[in-house]
Amino acid sequence: MRLANPQFVDRTFRLAALVIVAATLAGCQSVAGIRPVSQVRVIDVSPDAPALDIYQSSPQNSSAVLYNIGFGTVSSYIPVPAGANSHAAYVAGSQQQLATARGNFAIGSQYTVLAGNISAGLQMTVLKDQSFPAPAGQVALRFLDQATRMGSVDIYLVPPGSALSRVSPIDTGLGFSSNTGYINTPSGTYSIVVLAAGAVPSSAVAPIYTGNQVSYPGGSAHTILLIDQQPATPSGLQVITANDYDSATN
Repeated sequence: MRLANPQFVDRTFRLAALVIVAATLAGCQSVAGIRPVSQVRVIDVSPDAPALDIYQSSPQNSSAVLYNIGFGTVSSYIPVPAGANSHAAYVAGSQQQLATARGNFAIGSQYTVLAGNISAGLQMTVLKDQSFPAPAGQVALRFLDQATRMGSVDIYLVPPGSALSRVSPIDTGLGFSSNTGYINTPSGTYSIVVLAAGAVPSSAVAPIYTGNQVSYPGGSAHTILLIDQQPATPSGLQVITANDYDSATN
């Protein structure tokens, strides 16, 4: 049997080593090139603002992330570079800026950019969302009052078959632009009922709002927004829900 030339074997091993090193370096460069990101969604609850275009700016770039959104819109989460970012709301299709908000977004965290108040005083607010499960057997609920024509309110979670008069409010005295933060409560099915602040539940007191029965699974987290009813009425109220953490899919 003829043996291989030692010089040829040596060159072959050296070439293989160089290929492995080159592949390793290429892989490192690929990983190093990945920018850490945060997740941001936009919620528009301004009752009379025109349709909005939302722009996001960071030290790396500036670009439109949403076009022509309107009242009641809850966008999906959008990846943005972690770190300092600003978001601006423009009248859709124009360069007329109505409001802006700045925030420092942590790697892997979730945030809401909230566009609220009437258009003449449009405000954008950055809120950090819960991106982890609520304790076992509980649901995390955060209530935001963005109803511009409503006074302070008390909020109840009423289970099926229960009388409102036998339920304690989950929050009291919530006023415009207020934020309860996340409240852990037993998971289950509830109807959200809203009364004027300080009103005592009775057959003589009509709720401002009574919602359908909704199931809130254990471990999940939600943001519940009180907003003006459309078309506008002096005391109308509606409620929308944004899902922050869904235990069934995370």
